[in-house]
Order: sequence, then C-alpha cells, then structure tokens
Amino acid sequence: MSDLKNAVGGKAAVAGRPAEKPGTPQRSVRVVMLALMITMLLAMLDNLIVGTAMPTIVGDLGGLEHLSWVVTAYTLATAASTPIWGKLGDMYGRKGIFLTSIVIFLIGSVLSGMAQDMGQLIGFRAVQGLGAGGLMVGVMAIIGDLVPPRERGKYQGMMAGVMAIAMIGGPLVGGTITDHLGWRWSFYINLPLGAVALAMVTIVLHLPKRKAAKAKVDYLGAGLLTLGITAIVLVTTWGGTEYDWNSAMIMELSAIGVASLVGFLFVETKAAEPIMPLHIFRNRNFTLMSVVGFMSGFVMFGAVLFLPLYQQSVQGASATNSGLLLLPMLLSMMVVSLVAGRVTTSTGKYKIFPVVGSVLMATGLFLLSRMDVDTTRFTSGVYMAVLGAGMGFLMQITMLVAQNSVEMKDMGVASSATTLFRTLGSSFGVAIMGALFTGRVQDEMAARGGGAATEKSAQLDAASLAKLPEAAREAYQFAVSSGTHIAFTVGVVAGLTALFASVFVKEVPLRGAGPATNQAESV
Repeated sequence: MSDLKNAVGGKAAVAGRPAEKPGTPQRSVRVVMLALMITMLLAMLDNLIVGTAMPTIVGDLGGLEHLSWVVTAYTLATAASTPIWGKLGDMYGRKGIFLTSIVIFLIGSVLSGMAQDMGQLIGFRAVQGLGAGGLMVGVMAIIGDLVPPRERGKYQGMMAGVMAIAMIGGPLVGGTITDHLGWRWSFYINLPLGAVALAMVTIVLHLPKRKAAKAKVDYLGAGLLTLGITAIVLVTTWGGTEYDWNSAMIMELSAIGVASLVGFLFVETKAAEPIMPLHIFRNRNFTLMSVVGFMSGFVMFGAVLFLPLYQQSVQGASATNSGLLLLPMLLSMMVVSLVAGRVTTSTGKYKIFPVVGSVLMATGLFLLSRMDVDTTRFTSGVYMAVLGAGMGFLMQITMLVAQNSVEMKDMGVASSATTLFRTLGSSFGVAIMGALFTGRVQDEMAARGGGAATEKSAQLDAASLAKLPEAAREAYQFAVSSGTHIAFTVGVVAGLTALFASVFVKEVPLRGAGPATNQAESV
C-alpha cells in the first residue's frame, strides 16, 4: 500500500520501499473516503428528500402544471454534465474539478431554497443538477486514483451502506424537514453536509499534480453529447405521460437524439481530446460492464418505484414509512456488496460476481413478478432480499472492472461513462416499466368496471384506497398486482441481458494484485 502515500498524505514515497508507518496511509485513505461518502450521500439524498417535499412546494409556489420539470431539469442537467465533468478531471486535475462541482451544487441548493416561483425553482434545480453531475463521477474517479482495484473491495460495503441510508432515510428526512422546518430546508440541509465535505476534501486529499492538457476542450463533442442525452431523457420522461409515444414531439426528440449521437461518434474520432474517447470501448470488459451497469440501473430504479407502490396499494402499508418497505432489499444489497468486496480484495477474483449477481437479479425479479393480491409482506420481503443480493454483487463490481479496464489517464471518462450508462438505464427502466405498468392498470380497471375514480389513476395511496367502494378497491388492487407482474417481467429480460454480458467478461488481474499486466487488453 506504499503507493497510497503519493495520493493521500502529500509526501512522495520512494518506489519499492515500504512506508515507514504502514497505518498512516490507510488511516488517511479512510478519512478521505469519509469525505467522499458524505459527498456521495449529498448526490443520492437530494431527489429523495425533495420528492417528499414536492406537494408542499407546489402548494406554496403554485405552478402544478410545471411540477414534473422540477425533477426533469435536475435529471437532465446531471446526466448531460456527467461525461464532461469526468473528462475535465482527466485533463485539468481531479481535486479542483471535484471541489468546483460541490460548490456549484451548493450554490444551486441555496438558490433553490430561495426560489419565489416555480420558474425560478426549475432553473435553480438545473444549476444544482450541473453540480450533481460531477459529484458521483468525482467520487468514483478519486477512489480509482487513490485505491488500487484489488484493494477497492474493502470500501464497497461503505458505498453500499451510503446508498441504503439514502434510500431509507431520504423520504423520512424529507418528510420530517418539510413538516417541522418548511420545504426550503429540504435544500438548505445540503449546506452543512457540503461544507464538511468541502473542508475535508480540501485539507486531507492530496493527489499527484498533473500537467494541464494542451489540447482544447472538445466543445463540439460535448454539445452533441449533451443534446443527444437531453433528447433521450426527455423521450423517456415524457413518453406515455406528457405526450403519446407516437406523437410528433416524441418522434422529433427521438430523431434529434439519434442524429446528435451519430454526429457525436463522428466528432469523437477526430477530436484531439475527445469528451468520451471511443478507444475505451475497444476493451471487451469495459463495454460489457457498461451493458451490465445499464441493466442494473434499469432494474434498480424500477424496483424502487414499483415495490413501495405495490406494498401501499395491495398490502395496505403506510406511505409514511415507504423507505422502510425497501429494507429487505437494501440490507441484502449492503451485506452482499461488503462480502463480495472482501472476497475480491483477498483473492483478486471477480468474474463470478457479475454472473451470480445477474442470476440472482433475474431470479428475484421473476419472483417479484409472481406477486398477487394474496402475497404476504414476509414473502415479498424474501423476494426483495433475493433481488437485493443480486444488486449487491453488481453495483460496485461494474465500476471496479470498468476502471480496471482502462489506463489511469482515462479514469475520469471511464467513471463518467459507467455512471452515465447506469443513469440512462434508470431513465429507460422507469419509462418502460412505468408505461407498461400504467397501461396494464388502466386496462384491468376498465375491464373490471373499477369506475371513473380509478380508471385514470395508477398511484392511489392506502388512505385514498380505503375511501373507495369495496368493489372498486378490489379491482384496483388486482390491477396493481397485474401491472407489477408485467413491469417485473420486463425486469427479468434486463437481468438475463446482464447475465449474457457477464458470461463473456474476461478475468484480467486487478491492478495492485501482483506483477504488472497489460490492463488495456482489447478484444
């Protein structure tokens, strides 16, 4: 671990000579990791907290017709800026770019909390999203710089734990803050966490200095990629909700997205410093992990959306504790991720994890697709635990293998590309599973004569459901379980696709696992 001294203590170690105090670098890494995990928590908590506060925000600011844009503006800015942040870190140094993204995120948080109307809030959420695009990429790329891939498994449990805390605590914290402090504090709460992260990263993180790139930023490639990602996210966000899938708007956006991405691919072959160097996709493992990451994002966010809805509507659970409903899945994911990380560190082997993870993910989704109106909470909890175990094997291993597949100079773009594919996967997952779910619910309600009260609704909570006539309530519960079935059946296809990709992963030794090897081995 003597190589860590260069990255985290501010003092260079002599090559081949062990550190004088072996414990010091490890302790320093842990302190930096704590700062990085706080930043990661910032990025993950935001939408969950704000989502809980949205009804109150609309009641105060008005503009209900623009409600979806509060989330869409943030998501668009995050997705579109992710690759750019990664490339800027590679070109001009990781630490300064990372700190800049935190500052922009905090400025966006302050401005969002001060918004006086819905238009301002949407604009300020876009600023916040621009910063958020650099948070996750910065965390993953810095970890890639600090910790050799073989040692990185030690910290996987920490990252999975942060994800579990965010998903469980986000809605609870958001509800508590909104009820007792007001909705503006759902944005201001980012300030103390962000200040701690800024201070710790500034003081403790010391990365080797790198020469600033002489080539100019690939502005044309960045613009085309941003336009393409924006069009894709809008298609998946608006399709089937704001506009019909076959409407002119969706068709035009799809055409713009395809044309922009084709143009982007052409530009990247000519640029001196491409935003996303295409040569990284020549590496088989990197490409396969991009596919697995896309599919895991597809499944993860679809499950987070539909599982609480099923348990509230069919099993009568309270919406107040919606985060706790996911506890079996999240705890399973955290424990398995920790175990997989430890095994990877001790053995240097990792191929088995994406394979087993994909099998468990597909199995868990199949079991969840079999739920009906009579499924107990215990049974659904067991099914969720199986899915969580599969996700635990996949969530961090995909990033680990992707980073191990590229040269150190491309660590930022590799981290941003992997994060981007997972983000796009989540957009497609929510859109496709959501469209199928809503369509099935409406069809079943119409077929069973559920009545006008529920024909056009796919999101009645337990309290609203209790007010319905018994026949309408039973019809709606059956419709939701039927909608859940088709949504998770699509998830099974995503899980099998991830399995197919995982089978072809080649076990290249992890850096830090022994003698140097050619890490950039291509197909």
